Amino acid sequence: MAAFAEGVPCWADVLLSDLAAGRRFYGELFGWTFQEIATDYGTFTRALLGGKDVAGLVPKPDGRMPTVWNIYFAAQDAAATAVRVREAGGRVITPPVWIDEFCVMATAADPGGAVFGIWQAGSHPGFARRGTPGSYGWTEVHTRQPRAVDAFYRAVFGYEMTPSVRPSSAAPPAPPSTAPSAPPSGAPSAPPSAEGAPADVVLWTRRGEPPDPRHAIGGRVVMGEEYPAVLPAHFLTYFVVADCDQTLRTARRLGGRVLKTAEDTPYGRFAVLADNQGAAFAVIDTSAAG
Repeated sequence: MAAFAEGVPCWADVLLSDLAAGRRFYGELFGWTFQEIATDYGTFTRALLGGKDVAGLVPKPDGRMPTVWNIYFAAQDAAATAVRVREAGGRVITPPVWIDEFCVMATAADPGGAVFGIWQAGSHPGFARRGTPGSYGWTEVHTRQPRAVDAFYRAVFGYEMTPSVRPSSAAPPAPPSTAPSAPPSGAPSAPPSAEGAPADVVLWTRRGEPPDPRHAIGGRVVMGEEYPAVLPAHFLTYFVVADCDQTLRTARRLGGRVLKTAEDTPYGRFAVLADNQGAAFAVIDTSAAG
């Protein structure tokens, strides 16, 4: 499998204190199976769907670290990307390092404080399956500093920004209904909410691609008053499911929590959950789009 293009979300993993509990939760919720991989930096768990890589489960090396889903963006040269992060006003948290032969990995934060990963593929290019039930579907950064954050991702990954709108006043935009890297045809768009002000929502497209919703690979959402003041800037990772409501029932039974109840949008029915250890993520049933 070829490496992902520069700036495309290519991998996701979750930091957990109890990997066995995580395997039970996600195994039943998404139908994942698991394989442990030993590296020079410790053991991590590959999550597989139909034998194909869909995510990773990583033990927390320090109990004080957050229990969180991480999203990684593809880089042709992780070291050069880290330099651009610093030059654009971001922060490199962990510098690029080879993880055996699998990849070069780094962790960074944008000017608003949202943390993300940088992934230079080695033998492991990233997702082998996405956009289908049980696999990755979409990601977006939620921030209170849209102007600085837009400039940052434009400088680091060359994204074009297309203004869009929220499905409702309290909901972030849902992921695509047709493919993991393209929102549905006819997705609504709108100009900035005030003269010269950043739009509440923008969709990201790669440089050289048409700057329209169909080619979007991710997005940015302004954190308004509906967000708790204590909630920091963050990336929200979506997984596609066949039935949003059934997924919520299963998650509750497995010890998870519903952070945002299921809602119908033009892109599908989605909800935001936390797993049985507190890591937040979203699910979307794209068959319910329209």
